[in-house]
Amino acid sequence: MHFISTRLIWLVVLAGLFVLPFLLPNFRVFQINLMIVYAIAVLGLNILTGYAGQISLGHGAFYAIGAYAAAILMEHAGFSAYATLPVAAVVCFGAGVLMGFPALRLGGHYLALATFALAMAVPQLLKYKAIAPYTGGVQGIVLSKPNPPFEFRFLGAPLTEDRWLFFVTIAVALPLFLLASNLIKGRIGRAIVAIRDQPIAAGALGVNLAWVKTLTFGLSAAYTGIAGALGAVVIAFVAPDSFTSFLSISLLVGVVVGGLGSIWGALFGAAFIQFVPNVADEISKSAPWAVYGAILIALIYVAPGGVMGAFKKLKSGDAK
Repeated sequence: MHFISTRLIWLVVLAGLFVLPFLLPNFRVFQINLMIVYAIAVLGLNILTGYAGQISLGHGAFYAIGAYAAAILMEHAGFSAYATLPVAAVVCFGAGVLMGFPALRLGGHYLALATFALAMAVPQLLKYKAIAPYTGGVQGIVLSKPNPPFEFRFLGAPLTEDRWLFFVTIAVALPLFLLASNLIKGRIGRAIVAIRDQPIAAGALGVNLAWVKTLTFGLSAAYTGIAGALGAVVIAFVAPDSFTSFLSISLLVGVVVGGLGSIWGALFGAAFIQFVPNVADEISKSAPWAVYGAILIALIYVAPGGVMGAFKKLKSGDAK
């Protein structure tokens, strides 16, 4: 009976996702696409920070690397937008593994500072004159969004580029979320959490600390790189100034808002990143970031464990 109800819920959710983009204007669909992209990036960072306990302020750099990998391949190598995603994942996995080596000797605020330095350096490196013919220098690269593979209308609304990309982002995000969920529940996930909570005990039980930490960093970077590549396709533009250190901080904010050590909390964190700045700007044109800060403080005060933490408290309260 439980299996049938779960299956029915999934069918309703999928049906709702199919209808949703045709009920909204293109701009709102574009915003939701970006939210899904950010959700993938927040999930990647949460694997590292929430489950492995390693603080990173540099995941904006991996997002930028993934975005530029996709843009360069599309612009100079003739790759389709879809074919760039696995390449971005592999490139960022390698970059994450390389960053994972110093992470073996660093921890806490030292690791945060090291990764923050990476976030500061990458946008400047993308402007370097020697690689400007490929990266576009300070002007960046203008891309073309992929056209829908067929003509289709639903409820009188045509299948536009943004609506098609909605289905593409969902098709990419859903398997990544399910993969992360299964990974965390499995043997590797238990090893990651054990290293976070009791590293000495985990090592004594045979967990290879260096291998698991490095793998976690690489996997986290791969997720963020896929998000960056998908974000480049959704926005159809990349430039170094789009990947400032504030992006890394925003991703960390998304992790905290959604809930540390939560897979599906990434969706709430991404919604905060995408929509709250717009809400703050509508409330106050003169001081939008002050409003943003006030909303963030109020949310953390009300739900110190993030949105998913609040849900868990409500659920346990109902159980009692």
